[in-house]
Parts: sequence; C-alpha cells; structure tokens
Amino acid sequence: MRKNFLGILFFSALFTACEQKQKQTEHAPAGLVLVDSMEVKPSTADSLESKMINDSSAIEKQLIAAGLVDIVSVDSSIAVDLKYSSCDNFLFLDMYGDLSKCYLQPDVALKLKKAQGLLKEKYPYYSLIVFDGVRPRSIQFRMWDTIAVPAFERSKYVSNPQNGSLHNFGAAVDLSIIDKNGIVLDMGTPYDYFGELAYPREEQRMIREGRLTHKQLFNREVLREAMQAAGFTGITTEWWHFNSCSRNEAMLKYKIVE
Repeated sequence: MRKNFLGILFFSALFTACEQKQKQTEHAPAGLVLVDSMEVKPSTADSLESKMINDSSAIEKQLIAAGLVDIVSVDSSIAVDLKYSSCDNFLFLDMYGDLSKCYLQPDVALKLKKAQGLLKEKYPYYSLIVFDGVRPRSIQFRMWDTIAVPAFERSKYVSNPQNGSLHNFGAAVDLSIIDKNGIVLDMGTPYDYFGELAYPREEQRMIREGRLTHKQLFNREVLREAMQAAGFTGITTEWWHFNSCSRNEAMLKYKIVE
C-alpha cells in the first residue's frame, strides 16, 4: 500500500529550482517526504540550473555520438514528454536539464514506429506518448544516490546502476497513450506510481477489489497489444515500461550509455 512506503528525502536546492512543485504534489505517492524548508540562495539555484542545462547539452551530444536516434526523427507523430526533464516525476527533480528529445537505439526506434502504426491502424484517434527512453548510467547513479533509503530498498524505485538497466542501453521505453485532444488515457495510476495498483500481474485482483476499472484495464491492454505486436515485452510491476530485448541480448548488441 502507498501509505507503507518509506519516506524519501530530496536535495532541497535542486527541488527548489524546479518550477512544477505544485503540479507534482498533486501526483505524489503518499509517504514520500520532501525536504524544502532549507533556505536556498538565488545564486545557488541559478548555478545548479545552469549546470543542468550545460549537462543536458553534453548528454545529447553523447547520445548522438553513441549512435542513438531521436524518436521524433523516425516518427514525428509520436508525442514526447520526458518526465525526467522536468519535476513531473517521483523524484521531484529535473534530472535531464533542457534535454527534451527521446533517444533510443535505431532498431528500438523502428519497433516503436511500428507500434505507433499498429495503434493508429486500429485506433486512428490515439497516439503513443513517450515518458522516458535512454537514460545514461551517470544519471541513473545520480537518481540512485538521491533516494535516501537503505541501499537494499532503492531497487524498489530505481534499478541498480551497477547492473545496468535496459534504459541505460537505450533498449527500453516508458510510455502511454494520448487521445486526439492530447489527453493521456486513464491507466488507473499515474506514471511512476509505486504500488500494486500499477502492477500488470495484479490487474485481475485489482478489478475484483474494485480498485481498477474495466475501462482502465482496457486502456492498458490497448497499449500492451500495440507494443507486444511490435516486438516489445512488458514487465510485471509497471504498466508503462516495455523492453525491446533481454538484458543479455542488449549486452551483446549495444553498449551501455555512460
């Protein structure tokens, strides 16, 4: 249950620099503790914001040099809203700076293009919207270190960067569906919701208990159908996360983006 989650402490300077605190508070899982009482000098916040912008420019160059592609350059009909390039995420921190494009391995991007085509073929008024694609491992380490819980608990929130997640290879994507008005479909929980209500493996029980509606489940199934038909596989604990291949395959085909 959400009320049982461990509290998470956040770096107050970075949190203060975010402009979407009010929006995020409305979506935060219960039990997440934010530390925002410390005074942050304007010069400190400005320097942090400037560093993030410079970092993101370097990140994009790094991604291009690694051979990854911007998904919109492959299919411009796919919407992108990088949650970690804003404060609209469970960390309440902008981890990507001004990076606004989603990068993936070229063959993964083509799979996503196929998924978009399959979705629109059946539901012309729907479109995929991507929340996260490749995530450099340096940022994964930053996320890992930001979560102030014991190390053995952190994998509940972020994959251990020592192991390298499929996001680090550019072989995984987090996404949902929007309608013709740009409204995200109701999937029963927000993106990055930590709790069993977001678990595909618990959906039938959630239906029986009245915690998930048939319409919400149908929306998830529409997303899964398109993604699986295009060659992606989902996971049991996040309705929004899809892998293009296994970790072993990724290690053979790609290099981790550091």
